[in-house]
Amino acid sequence: MSGSAGVTGALVLAAGKGTRMKSDLPKVLLPILDQPVLYYALRALEKLAVEGAVHDTAVVVGHRGELARDYLAAEWPGVIPIWQHEQLGTGHAVQIAREWWEGFDHLFVLPGDVPMLTGATLARLAEDHKKEGADCSFISFEAANPHGYGRVVHSGGGVSIVEEKDATEEERLLSEVNSGVYIFKVSSLLPHIYRLSSENAQGEFYLPDIIKMMGREGMSVRAVAEGREDEFRGINTPAQLAEAVALIKQNIVEGMLAGGVRMADPSSVWIGPGVAIEQDVHLEPFVQIWGSTSIGAGSRIGPFSVLRNMTIGRGVDVASHAVLSDSALGEGAKAGPFIVVRDGAEFAPHSYGGKFVEVKKSEIGKRSKVPHLAYIGDSTLGEDVNIGAGTITCNFDGVNKNRTVIGDRCFIGSDTMLVAPVVLGSDAATAAGSTVTQDVPEGALAVGRARQRNIEGWSGRRKKTGSGEGGRNDG
Repeated sequence: MSGSAGVTGALVLAAGKGTRMKSDLPKVLLPILDQPVLYYALRALEKLAVEGAVHDTAVVVGHRGELARDYLAAEWPGVIPIWQHEQLGTGHAVQIAREWWEGFDHLFVLPGDVPMLTGATLARLAEDHKKEGADCSFISFEAANPHGYGRVVHSGGGVSIVEEKDATEEERLLSEVNSGVYIFKVSSLLPHIYRLSSENAQGEFYLPDIIKMMGREGMSVRAVAEGREDEFRGINTPAQLAEAVALIKQNIVEGMLAGGVRMADPSSVWIGPGVAIEQDVHLEPFVQIWGSTSIGAGSRIGPFSVLRNMTIGRGVDVASHAVLSDSALGEGAKAGPFIVVRDGAEFAPHSYGGKFVEVKKSEIGKRSKVPHLAYIGDSTLGEDVNIGAGTITCNFDGVNKNRTVIGDRCFIGSDTMLVAPVVLGSDAATAAGSTVTQDVPEGALAVGRARQRNIEGWSGRRKKTGSGEGGRNDG
């Protein structure tokens, strides 16, 4: 089977400024949900890479390219950035990347601004291309409104692509359009890539012109029709970006519902593309779930809660207005309402963080409770600990963050200040209102407050002078 074997690379075109977006950011770094536009093309290719259908990926960067380069380094370290310092068209982008791709047998070329594109569609294109031994295959589709797309022209048994600005009136009436997604046999692409001309309405080097060249030389060019127009929607304006957000949001929510997730009001729930939720999870209205969050079966997330990069165990109950990030809640844990959990905090199974509580970079042991009005930072709590209302771990001394360690079964009285570094042994307790600056032995009670002093007759003297403790009141 001609051309069926070989190594395949993928080149993503992401150098454009996106003038109509009216943003200083590169178009491919504008957000769709909690990920940039470029993420979606790379995710589609990643699925092919896992299956061995794509071996290497590069992204052509240009306008504000340092931002795209830094994003790739941070989030896609295996993807290579290739600079296009002058944005002279899609053909020029492929030209300047030649040194990277010329060693492959096949090359995908696709735009970075088609976030609905799926790995399954790319896989079908590659399979058809290699099965037929084509020199080039590209995806075409029927557009409800073809304005702005290159038209696919079938003539004399061949196929070509004509950009709208160069199309005749008759060609502009055609509704079959080019998606901008191609796969080339590299040995067929090499002789043509530098034959492109910029003599056109845009003064650019159009990659689609190679289709016409190949056709004239009797090469095999295939327009592979795909019927799902939404999948190939590009993004050129803020309105188109908003449409893409709505479509991707809807697809994610519908997929979650099909997987057994329950939502009281699906239209109000926002879920990012990297989120994993098991069946029998209930999401209340106006929940937002982002990043790499995973939620175990049987959990409930209360209304107006925001989760990012959270690991939620089975049977967890998150009450309303919880803000949880980069942390973990173990099986059967409870959190909220109005709680902030952040920076690597870990709640062990069946622990509890209640209302108006903040927990940062701390471990809360099994069955331990921080019920209300407390700050726990840089701390380790053992099992069955009870934290009284108003308790604060004073972890910052102005230079360093210091740890507080509280042993098993400790009882921390209300309004206790634990000045770190400090260690409380198991079964220790603190009296309400104490400031604890020294370690507390196992089983001991720490009392760190001033002795109470009652001033007899104070109220009467205050009324006579109009000020507290007989002092002057200057009003």
